[in-house]
Amino acid sequence: MTAPTIACDNLVRIYQTEGIEVIALQGLDLYVDSGELVAIVGASGSGKSTLLNILSGNDEPTAGRVTVAGHDLLEMSARDRVRYRRDVAGFIWQQTARGLMPFLTAAENVTLPLLLAGAGRRERRTRAGELLELLGIGYCRDRRPSEMSGGEQQRCAIAVAVANRPEVLFADEPTGELDSATATEVFGALRSTNAELGTTVVIVTHDPAVAEHVDRTVAIRDGRTSSEVLRRTEITADGHERVIAEEYAVLDRAGRVQLPRDFVTTLGLRERVRLELEPDHVGVWQAQTGNSGNRDEEVDE
Repeated sequence: MTAPTIACDNLVRIYQTEGIEVIALQGLDLYVDSGELVAIVGASGSGKSTLLNILSGNDEPTAGRVTVAGHDLLEMSARDRVRYRRDVAGFIWQQTARGLMPFLTAAENVTLPLLLAGAGRRERRTRAGELLELLGIGYCRDRRPSEMSGGEQQRCAIAVAVANRPEVLFADEPTGELDSATATEVFGALRSTNAELGTTVVIVTHDPAVAEHVDRTVAIRDGRTSSEVLRRTEITADGHERVIAEEYAVLDRAGRVQLPRDFVTTLGLRERVRLELEPDHVGVWQAQTGNSGNRDEEVDE
């Protein structure tokens, strides 16, 4: 069995803020296979940005275990971390121009990381041209960032991020500053990067439209993975394509599972619940004082 490209086991991140401990990640588990296109979603403060910063090498975990493309992020030296960010983990910022040098053209921006890695002139020029064409902005080759739209800048930033052929591309709210039509173009560029280059892509976003662009969405709540939505395409009897989306709760290694908030609200679950093992499911219902046999609020897990 092939090891996952990203593996987080019981990952913990604790910050000290003005003498107060803030637990951003509380034993998070996450596995991403090579070549996947995954979105990580969650409310503000859920821990998704902290997770992305750790995976991309921009932050260090407090405890647990995390590996990316065979690299143990807890055991890295400062020099190893720099090399990791250069060669293994590409990164795209929310701010469309942040990953670009304003005084360089699009082609020059893409060739810069190749130059720093020691690539020859012909290789740099060829690689830049191929990437800009792949992402649909070959016509921007000689334009500086100020001469490009926000969507063009972000697609150029994707080309820069994958210039050195990283194994994983991380994107932090890559469409946060874009309108819906432009956001669709950027998601299309990320899909092309995943499909054509084979790069594993992990996107952190709050954009609900992301569901239309990825095959797997992982939701984080209170510092842990809480649920996943898996999508697949089926061919109907009349020959049309139909997308099937199925939501699953995530069971971690300690046997913990988070019930969806709408389940909890609808059934009025609070404080303690009763569990019962059935042949093919687990029953969950609100404990009733003096009426422990009440099973009117059973949920199948």
